[in-house]
Amino acid sequence: MSRRFLVLCFSQKSFMLFFMDSMKQQIKELIIGALELEDIRPEDIVDSEPLFGEGLGLDSIDALELGVALKRKFGVKFSAENTDNKKHFASVDALAAYIGAAGGAA
Repeated sequence: MSRRFLVLCFSQKSFMLFFMDSMKQQIKELIIGALELEDIRPEDIVDSEPLFGEGLGLDSIDALELGVALKRKFGVKFSAENTDNKKHFASVDALAAYIGAAGGAA
């Protein structure tokens, strides 16, 4: 394996990690802004922790508002008939993965 190939692979991996970290930060800021969570800062939201229930404590109304905000910001759509919505909204990590796979961009 050539050195150039290894550097390119590392560079692509580094870029993807940076891209995902940047997207997660944008998602956290969007959650706080769209849901008017005045006492929460982005660094208070743990990427892997649940957004609903025992985690951040969001509810179904928050999910609707967040879905609209995500559509506006990243161009991704959520369908009420999609049984995977609960999985996509599970955490910041899950939202970032869904947006990345759906080709959403800020």
